[in-house]
Amino acid sequence: MAEKRQPSRKPRDFKGRDKKADTFKTHEKKQQEKPQSAQEEVTGEMIAGKNPVLEALRSGREINKLWIAEGVKKTGVQELMDLAKEQGVLVQFVPKQKVDKLAENHQGIVASVAAYDYAELDDLFNVAKAKNEDPFFLILDELEDPHNLGSIMRTADAIGAHGIIIPKRRAVGLTAVVAKASTGAIEHVPVVRVTNLAQTVDELKDRGVWIAGTDAKGSADYRKMDATLPLALIIGSEGKGMSRLLKDKCDFLYHLPMVGHVTSLNASVAAALLMYEVYRKRQEANG
Repeated sequence: MAEKRQPSRKPRDFKGRDKKADTFKTHEKKQQEKPQSAQEEVTGEMIAGKNPVLEALRSGREINKLWIAEGVKKTGVQELMDLAKEQGVLVQFVPKQKVDKLAENHQGIVASVAAYDYAELDDLFNVAKAKNEDPFFLILDELEDPHNLGSIMRTADAIGAHGIIIPKRRAVGLTAVVAKASTGAIEHVPVVRVTNLAQTVDELKDRGVWIAGTDAKGSADYRKMDATLPLALIIGSEGKGMSRLLKDKCDFLYHLPMVGHVTSLNASVAAALLMYEVYRKRQEANG
């Protein structure tokens, strides 16, 4: 994974000066006195909402600037403000209308961050090795909905998956919408972006990882999965599902039993069920 640049740790007040500010209201008043250019305000990716921004700060992610809407309660953003001050992040208090123009569903908090870094395949193996666990990866086959990717990242973080692999073409990447949907998980789950998924699957197999996919016909019940193996789980795209090429490369094929009227599940829902089955069986195997 590309090394992240470390933000300056020099204490500053919220105008960037080397002195300690006094109160929340004083911060707000002083920030309104300093105009900002439009060029500065739109630099980098925008992430919105208290939790995504807070997780970005906690992870040490480089943040260019933070906007807080006037009227936001001090008790709700105190930790966020403390971290911003510690890391030397410029904070500006602005009217809510200003924040509305920067992002949607912002809860009064928006940050401009550096573009997200993608990991390398070796990074995912290193995460598993550091935890002394057999690798467990997710391979997303041309997933296009950023909300699905964000939801999958959220579950992947919850169950301790070691990383996600996505293709460069015809698939959603790491965007502000994905960051918002992941509620901060984007800061903790490494994502590898590859040119050719089929070649990557071959490389994983050469490195001892077994490949599992989903198929409605002629496959085993997912509850019979041997999840204790080094495993990569392929999740198909919305609508089309898993490609024929990747399906042919799978060592195992599983299906999710359904007795209702629908014939398929949302990609993030199916992924969550499969991930928790892996988590459950690995927990049982480890006692």
